[in-house]
Amino acid sequence: MSFGAPVWLASLALVPIAIAASVVARRRATRYAVRFPAVSTVRLAAGRGSSWRRQVPAALALAALAALALALARPHVSYGAAVNAASVMLVTDHSGSMASTDVQPTRLIAAERAANTFIGELPSAARVGAIAFSTTPDAVQAPVTDHSAARTIIDGQVAGGSTATGNALSLALQLLHGGDAQHPPSAIVLLSDGAANAGENVLTVARQARQDRIPIYTVALGTPNGTVQLDPFSPPVLVPPDPQLMRQIADLSGGRAFNAQSADELSSIYERLGRGLGTVTRQREVTADFAIGGLALLLFAGVTSTLWSGRLP
Repeated sequence: MSFGAPVWLASLALVPIAIAASVVARRRATRYAVRFPAVSTVRLAAGRGSSWRRQVPAALALAALAALALALARPHVSYGAAVNAASVMLVTDHSGSMASTDVQPTRLIAAERAANTFIGELPSAARVGAIAFSTTPDAVQAPVTDHSAARTIIDGQVAGGSTATGNALSLALQLLHGGDAQHPPSAIVLLSDGAANAGENVLTVARQARQDRIPIYTVALGTPNGTVQLDPFSPPVLVPPDPQLMRQIADLSGGRAFNAQSADELSSIYERLGRGLGTVTRQREVTADFAIGGLALLLFAGVTSTLWSGRLP
C-alpha cells in the first residue's frame, strides 16, 4: 500500500493520545470517587454492568479515528492487470552449441518447450513475435496476436552456426517500436547459451534498448560442463554458457537475468516470465473505502454507546 499524502499519517498519533487521555480521565474519576463513602451503595443500586460493553464503543471510536486518518493520507493499493496491448519478442539462439545434451533432451528442444510454455501464459490479445538466430537472424516473425505464428518459428529451429546475438536483438528492437517513440509496453526475452561471437556489439544494442524503454530479459541456458560433438572423428568441444554477458545485457537494458541448467528450471523461468510480462502493476485509490469504513465505525460506536450506557463514547 502507498499513500498520496503521507503527511496525514501523522494524525494516527491521535489514537494513542486518545487512549492516554481516557486512562488519565478514569484515574481522576477514581480519585474523586474515594471522597464519597456512599459510592458502594450507589453501585449496588445500579447493578453490575458488563465491562466489555463499556470498552466496545471506545474501541470502535478509536478504530474510526484511525480509518479516517488513513483516508486523509489517500491510500492506494496495487493490483495486477492484464496488458492486452503488450508486445513481446522471443529471441532464441539455435547456434551449434544448442545441440548439447547437458540439458535434456537437448538445449534447443528444452528451449522450444519452454518458449511454448511462455506463450501459453500471455493474454490472448498480447502481440507476440519471434526471432531464431545463429550466424544471422534466419527466421523472423513480427509481433502479432496470432500466437501460432511465433510458435512456428520456435518449433522450426535446427542447431548450427555461430552466435550473432547483437544482430538478433537489434532486429527485435526495430520490430517492436518501428520508429514509433510511443510504442505500447514491450519487452524482449532472449535465450542463449554462449558468448556473442558474431555481428553487432550486443552491449551497444542493450543500451539502445534502455533508451527505447524496451527491457531485455535474458536466460542463460546450460551447464559449465556442456559439450557438443562437432564430428565423429574429433573429441567433444566444451560449450559452457556465458551468464556474465547475459547479465550485462539485462542490466544495461533494464531487464532481468536468469540462469537455467535443466529443462524443468528453464520451463519454470519462462512460466514466471509469461505471467509477469502478461500483466502490469496498477494502483487504485481506496480513500473512499477508508472514509466510509471510518464513518460506519463512528456510527456503530455512537449507537452501541447510546444503547448500553445512555451516552456517547
